Amino acid sequence: MISGAVDLAHGILIRPVTLDDADALARAYRRNRDHLGPWDPDRPAAFYTPEGQAERVRVQLADGRAGRSAHWVLASGAEIVGHAALSNIVLGPARSGNLGYWIDAEHVGRGLASAATRHVCAAADTQLGLHRVEAGTMLHNTASQRVLRKCGFEEYGLAPSLLYLHGAWRDHRLFQKILNDRPL
Repeated sequence: MISGAVDLAHGILIRPVTLDDADALARAYRRNRDHLGPWDPDRPAAFYTPEGQAERVRVQLADGRAGRSAHWVLASGAEIVGHAALSNIVLGPARSGNLGYWIDAEHVGRGLASAATRHVCAAADTQLGLHRVEAGTMLHNTASQRVLRKCGFEEYGLAPSLLYLHGAWRDHRLFQKILNDRPL
């Protein structure tokens, strides 16, 4: 289980997602549709509705309870201005998870992606007991690559045809951060 709200910067809080966030998430995704479009998969119309987001959050919360993922929102008052997640969490000898995040177009360039990444990595280490966090970016997503490098991630490879986005399989740069060397 991940713990409560933390002030990242500029009055923006990062906190675990709740079902009460569905309306604000729907507004945020509609507001950022063009901004996130180049990096996100094609989304059905229902994704942008409060009902669609409520269903999505229910799945995220169930996955969180099962130890498969952890999800946070970045909030400015009642508005959601970002999301961060660890998905595909694997325990056992791997003890790893995949980092993903996005920041509202109006809040880009304020250090929020870096602050959220640091927060998620700290939670991955101290609250979830993970050893390693991975992240992948499309080749031309240099902004996310800068964030990852700034936060101590190292590039370790290229994954050809990793994700199907916008009608084609897209190559991704792979990054990792080793959080600790504790034994199991």
